[in-house]
Amino acid sequence: MRERGGTRPTRLLAWLRAHDPDLAATRRAGRTALVMPALFALCGQVIGSPVMATYAAFGSISMLLLVDFTGPTVQRLRAYLGLAAAWAVLICLGSLVAGVTWAAVAVMVAVGFLVLFSGVVSSVLAGATTSLLMAFVLPVTSPAPLSQVPARLAGAGLAALAALLAVLLLWPRPVADPLSAPAARVCRAAAAHLRAHVSRSAGAPDAPTAARRDELAARTVSAAADLRSAFDATPYRPTGLSAGSRALVRLVDELTWLTAVAADAGQRTADCRACDADAHAVLRAAAAVLDRAADLLARPCTAPDTIAAAATELRTAVAGLERAATVRVPVHHRPGTEAEARAFLGALGVSFRAQELGSATLQVADNVRVATAAERRTWPERLLGRDPRALAGPLAAARERAAAHLQPHSVWLHNSLRGALGLGIAVALADVTGVQHSFWVLLGTLSVLRSNALSTGQNAVRALGGTLAGSVVGAGLLHLIGHHGTALWFLLPLAVLVAGIAPAAVSFTAGQAAFTVTLVVLFSIGQNPNWHIVLLRIQDIGLGCAVSVLVGLFFWPRGATAAVDRALAAAYTDSARYLAGAVEYAVGRCGRPPVRAGAPLEQGRAAAASARRLDDAFRSYLAERGAKPVPLADMTALVTGIVGLRLAADAVLGLWRRAGDPSDGADRAAARLVLLSAAGRVTGWYRDLAGCLGGPQPVPDPLPPDPDSAAGLVESVRRDLLNGHGRASDTAVRLIWTADHLSAARRLQPGLAAAARRYES
Repeated sequence: MRERGGTRPTRLLAWLRAHDPDLAATRRAGRTALVMPALFALCGQVIGSPVMATYAAFGSISMLLLVDFTGPTVQRLRAYLGLAAAWAVLICLGSLVAGVTWAAVAVMVAVGFLVLFSGVVSSVLAGATTSLLMAFVLPVTSPAPLSQVPARLAGAGLAALAALLAVLLLWPRPVADPLSAPAARVCRAAAAHLRAHVSRSAGAPDAPTAARRDELAARTVSAAADLRSAFDATPYRPTGLSAGSRALVRLVDELTWLTAVAADAGQRTADCRACDADAHAVLRAAAAVLDRAADLLARPCTAPDTIAAAATELRTAVAGLERAATVRVPVHHRPGTEAEARAFLGALGVSFRAQELGSATLQVADNVRVATAAERRTWPERLLGRDPRALAGPLAAARERAAAHLQPHSVWLHNSLRGALGLGIAVALADVTGVQHSFWVLLGTLSVLRSNALSTGQNAVRALGGTLAGSVVGAGLLHLIGHHGTALWFLLPLAVLVAGIAPAAVSFTAGQAAFTVTLVVLFSIGQNPNWHIVLLRIQDIGLGCAVSVLVGLFFWPRGATAAVDRALAAAYTDSARYLAGAVEYAVGRCGRPPVRAGAPLEQGRAAAASARRLDDAFRSYLAERGAKPVPLADMTALVTGIVGLRLAADAVLGLWRRAGDPSDGADRAAARLVLLSAAGRVTGWYRDLAGCLGGPQPVPDPLPPDPDSAAGLVESVRRDLLNGHGRASDTAVRLIWTADHLSAARRLQPGLAAAARRYES
């Protein structure tokens, strides 16, 4: 019988899809619910080895529920084989040191730090962190004769074999990254939007109507919002871990920026019927690149030849636009009023917007090529997180990435040290207090140890509450079942399924309760129901929660929120320095004589490194459970502002690196002073913003437009930058466009100031 709103299975599926995007947690839980009870029964009831049964059960949970590798099927299988090999090594090491307390504590700290910190190298290692810790925690907290090591290895090996088969045969996960499809939709929507406006401004007979153009613009905005939502909602975002994942992270921010630029450029082009064909050519070429980028995102394993060819055509179109732009500056008309000065500079407005959009599109194309090239890497390169563009080998690249985070402000370093010390303290405390099953102390520590002390305290309460609720439910089940132990075998798969889905679809507390029920059922099979077991579990896990709270309070008590503050401040400072360096490079190229200074590549690398560290801190902030003190929209607005600032610097640098050698000997001192003054004002504002994010300074007010600066630039172009034919030189156009890029960076300020005020309040 159908109920209102559909059948119950249909409504349950709809609820799961709403609370578990792409059914990722449901997929993992379903596999584990089928495999783990079967292995536990095989090893315990058929083979008759409780040790094998324990390691097969926890190995199945670790390899199927706690990890979910991405990429092509072959790469995922290699990842699981590597995980199985690591499990074997860690089981042997943990079994070897388990009998000596000081050795167990020391090795636990060392292994914990190495495992947690190794996640910075690649997404493969980061995704396996919890599973690898479980592989060591299980033997180090269960001292036993070394004669049991073969049985432990056999149980883990059986779990690894079952995991390989399950990944292949039981509900295989999609190969594509969850961000690829929404990013492709943004690219296609932006391309259609640009083509529609170009068609209208060119007077094409089949030009879309105004309603259709508005629909395409709305579709682009909606696609960009969906991409940002998918990025923020991904539980384990690929942030700063590997070349491909970092490119996807940058792509999300750059597409957000590109859609804003495309809306402005398209509107200006549509409103100017006298626009030249060069701007139209750039917009059409940009649309073609975006279409090819969407194709490559949809099929990442294909060769990137088409997008490379389209990007070459776009670069050619941009170069042609820059050359042709000199004929549109009305240098023979001396502007007198502010309106005339703006009109003078506005003569290049449409061309600048097209050039700006072309630069942003080329950035997107480069990141799409990097992300898809990362999918074609070999297994060693993927394991070590090698950047496809890097000249260094995989090992050298991994060492460089790890070294970049061995500095005091690295969130990854903080979390690794904190986690390792917490696990070491838990091992020592469990041994000193004589807790019979110290594994549960470690389990409690792993469950709630987070980078924010207040959030950690909330998690401790939730973990204890969930454990208590699960214990009550488990005790009630044991009371109802009585001596009918066979019923526990039927409850075990259901308990595993709920335990896998609940943390993602319901809450952390519900997941902890469901996991406790699973453990009660698991360890009651084959034994007489014992209420004392339930009470001991509460005591053990409570001790682990207390350890995690103490460690969180002692080390970096403000956690990821403070780390995000510092990372935002550093990223804005470095990006502002990069923009100032790009402008200094520009004015140096047009001096008399030209300054032969190198491009600010070091500042660019520093800004990129700061942006990666910011993304790591942002990921830690999102991963923290508990209430967020800052709305996500404000946080992402501040993060995206970094992208806009760096793109402006990249555009200025690229504009002048493509310039020829200005050898006409003109005096350009006035233009240089105007640009340096404007750059100082704009970058100074961003340094002040960094000061308010990283310290007690107030949020600066956005800078208003500076008509005197605009008039001074107009005068300098009119007086100083005419070539021998009475036309504006290429240098004049580049100077005007440099000022436009600074204005674009200034136009970001109102939104950033508003977000920063809400952030600080």
